[in-house]
Amino acid sequence: VDMEDLKTTPHISVTINDKDISGGALEILRVIRPGWKPQDIEFKLLTDGITNKLVGCRSKDVDVAETVLVRVYGNKTDLLIDRKAETRNILLLSKIGLAPDLYATFQNGLAYQFVPGCTLTDATVKQPEVYKLIATRMAKLHKVQVPGEKNPEPFIWDKLQSFLNLVPDNFSDINKNNRYQEIGTPKSKIQEEIHYLRRFLSDLKSPVVFCHNDLLLGNVIYTKEKGCVTFIDFEYAAHNYQAFDIANHFLEYAGVEEVDYSKYPNKEMQIDWFKIYLTEYKEVFTQDDVDRLYVQVSKFTLVSHLFWGIWALIQAEHSYIDFDFLGLVPRFFKFVF
Repeated sequence: VDMEDLKTTPHISVTINDKDISGGALEILRVIRPGWKPQDIEFKLLTDGITNKLVGCRSKDVDVAETVLVRVYGNKTDLLIDRKAETRNILLLSKIGLAPDLYATFQNGLAYQFVPGCTLTDATVKQPEVYKLIATRMAKLHKVQVPGEKNPEPFIWDKLQSFLNLVPDNFSDINKNNRYQEIGTPKSKIQEEIHYLRRFLSDLKSPVVFCHNDLLLGNVIYTKEKGCVTFIDFEYAAHNYQAFDIANHFLEYAGVEEVDYSKYPNKEMQIDWFKIYLTEYKEVFTQDDVDRLYVQVSKFTLVSHLFWGIWALIQAEHSYIDFDFLGLVPRFFKFVF
């Protein structure tokens, strides 16, 4: 992305209070949609995962497709996410049609293009006509060359380490602290596991590519009428192992609130998925390529579990959102420890 693009995307020095999102969104719209009359603007609070808040804004006299999305970051999430990199990624990807257009950034969030369609469910993600689109789109993303990055390192190891450094030795809430002790995974044990996985997985030689790194069902919009899918929410996008991005996505089949790992795609479906993916990724591929991907992806599920388990520990300390993050931790860690 040349720096000109960053300059032409306005940065508005407004901080939106999450108790008054529509009031804050009005200030953003005044800059990016000056023709909209404040009294004609309708706001619709859309949920956006368990870390951010999202509101759809539209003037009564424009088409639904003209809706502007305003996303307000969760408390302390800037500890976890490099916001400058996120903005750069969205600009790079929207230019080549792989991300929605970015209209503006503000102190604690973004305003961007609305994509009509539905987020995936555990049923739609398994429909061949849908997963075909996802596999192809992911392969396109994995082929993206980021200007100035010649031999990129996978982001996962530094990220795991910086996440672990953010986990408190003791939680400020005594109940949480007691529950964490019961889980029985002190930071020293997690540290050992990071070192072990780094040695074990580096040997698999999974290609380092530009990854989304968070392709949960809510981050994929399926537009049935157009027969396309769009990936959104590039907070964690960075160079990483190809097999991580796929493994992480497959694990999302199991859901977030009510987890059911029997929904993880079976071998037959994975093989079909890999063939579609490889058709886009490298034109000519062999059965060996398919088998190799199957093994790599199975093994990389371990890093995904570890990554989101540590993430949940940080959220348990810092998030203002009413959600039992500590309850997630054993669910991720039981596969790793």
